Amino acid sequence: MFKGSFVALITPFKNGSVDKAAFKSFVDWQIAEGTDGLVPVGTTGESPTLSHDEHDEVIELCIEANNGRVPVVAGTGSNSTAEAIRLTKHAKQAGADAALIVTPYYNKPTQEGLYRHYAAIADAVDIPIIVYNIPGRSVVDMSVDTMARLAEIPNIVGVKDASNDPMRPMKTAMKISPDFCQLSGEDGTIVPFLAGGGNGCISVTANVAPRLCAELHDAWQARDLDTVMDIQKRLMPMHIAMFCEASPGPVKYAASLLGKCEPDTRLPLCEIAESSKAQVKDAMQSAGLLN
Repeated sequence: MFKGSFVALITPFKNGSVDKAAFKSFVDWQIAEGTDGLVPVGTTGESPTLSHDEHDEVIELCIEANNGRVPVVAGTGSNSTAEAIRLTKHAKQAGADAALIVTPYYNKPTQEGLYRHYAAIADAVDIPIIVYNIPGRSVVDMSVDTMARLAEIPNIVGVKDASNDPMRPMKTAMKISPDFCQLSGEDGTIVPFLAGGGNGCISVTANVAPRLCAELHDAWQARDLDTVMDIQKRLMPMHIAMFCEASPGPVKYAASLLGKCEPDTRLPLCEIAESSKAQVKDAMQSAGLLN
């Protein structure tokens, strides 16, 4: 089972191209700081504006830099089933431990369409699959009943839940085997998510506060609730600031303040506003991430 603090990795850019050296160094730092798993080329990794070649390359760079130390869950979703299969096949061939596949966006499939989409990918590629349910970006919301149907397929092993529904993890746990892992996609609600039956988080904030995020999950697993709450209170301004504008603009700016990469994003995302920069800096200082 996948559990603990997974990071939704940013993709550093320099002069318009993927900054390979910065990315590999960033992976090393994440693991050294205690991150439990790596998730390249998700939304935070700017997958919508990576070319297919870049998408494949970033996954390969992540797996190479990781060198088997922690699980790599590669983002391979698409609103085209055939394209998702192609991306997922590449991730398996590259050596990823699992694939994170977002619910198809824009074309708004029915629940039956969602089921058939994931079933087709699972049938085509023998790799553990984590469903990424994020209604705020994809418009569709996978129901618990559809999730339960998919969980009967052996290589569909979990969900990244960004529904922002505090009852969802418990509803899911009531319908599906405990072996089905539930990872939150919402940093700000991680404590109630864990309390409702969750196993971990695929985190944006972990890009810049990996040690604190890992310590929160370690404390949860040790049932040290005082430490859990202390860390979450310390990080809450960060969780809010990371979404003061469209992600990953704020988190890339935050990473640049730590000297990890340039703050560059690709259009249609652009440099965040000065007021947003001030909010990010204040949150980092409050969390003790900047002197």
